[in-house]
Amino acid sequence: MSGPVSDRVPRRPVRRPGRTGRIILTLGIAVALVLAGVGIYIDLRPGGGGSCPTQFGSGGTRLTVYTYPSFLGGPCNTAALESVFGSFAGAHRTTVTLVEPSGSLLAAIDHPIGPEADVVVGLDEVTATAALEAGLIVPYRSPALSGMVPGLASELAPDAAATPYEYGYLGIDYNSSFNSALGGAAARLSLPALASHLRWAENFLYENPTTSIVGEEFLVSEIAYYQSVLHQPWQPFWNATLPVAPQAIDWQDAFNEFTGPTGAPGFFVSYTTDPAFAAFSGTPGAYNSTVPWWNGTAYGWRTIYGAAIVHGSAHPALDQALINWLLSPTVQSLLPTNEWEYPANASVPLPAVFRYAESPNSISPLNGALSPGEIAADLPGWLADWQALADRWG
Repeated sequence: MSGPVSDRVPRRPVRRPGRTGRIILTLGIAVALVLAGVGIYIDLRPGGGGSCPTQFGSGGTRLTVYTYPSFLGGPCNTAALESVFGSFAGAHRTTVTLVEPSGSLLAAIDHPIGPEADVVVGLDEVTATAALEAGLIVPYRSPALSGMVPGLASELAPDAAATPYEYGYLGIDYNSSFNSALGGAAARLSLPALASHLRWAENFLYENPTTSIVGEEFLVSEIAYYQSVLHQPWQPFWNATLPVAPQAIDWQDAFNEFTGPTGAPGFFVSYTTDPAFAAFSGTPGAYNSTVPWWNGTAYGWRTIYGAAIVHGSAHPALDQALINWLLSPTVQSLLPTNEWEYPANASVPLPAVFRYAESPNSISPLNGALSPGEIAADLPGWLADWQALADRWG
């Protein structure tokens, strides 16, 4: 496909709680979350429910699961949800109720919007540690972890606080015409090169880290890249790009702009599986994705999502069984084309369209440079420092 990506390219569905939203800067949030240094992100879309099923099975024991509205394609993707929760409910003679809060999962399990949660599905490498430190979840080490991609559990949260069920990599998407204009340089982009070329920086669309979880994760990954790979301070990258780079409030706005009509920016912070989604939607090659390179090595930040048992649940054995079920091949095989993430189970084959995405085996994870505890402790300071730089450039 030549030229900027057109409006005919399908819109990728919103993913994750907080992918579309703004941070609530208020003294009214829970003290435990403030101490954890994690803001509350509000999703601007309504929660699930309506005419679409949110209850599965009809057994006597009731299991309540809090998850994000887009999990497995959303509440109206009945076939996928029935395969996961309906099958589990039938096998365990229970009733599973899904609660899909329109706000942060972290806030919802602390202040339930309906029946109290037994299991939460959708904590990430920032919120899982915050939930643990706030005493909201109970660590559980699933026996199925032995078959998982190495490193995911420790990168998600300490002490098996949450169990990873899927992961992806942050990427920098680029359109084909811009890459051609750069002589193919976009495919092996380095952050120092992006910062040192004015035209590249002017075409670098990123999400504000104080209003977007994607932007927050990119800031963390940029800090890890500069400190552990380049052994340099991370602030000069932003001093070079903030004056000229376009900014979006959230991932959805950025994606809409990147896939919009003429004038779309050349780069966009997103996910390395975006090219697979484009192929799945019938537009292979509409856009591509890369990760930061240096000296012939590709470096990327793994975005990891996990499930956890909520503190105070009355039936922990059933909770553990559900988490084990989420790691089974039956469930894991549904994740690639419903979540557009990689299954945590290393033995699950990927759909053919994932050949359009950069193989995760070719990427060196940056997560090991920063532990979940370090991120939880240092993130408030990093965000404050970033905001100070942004204020300097107006």
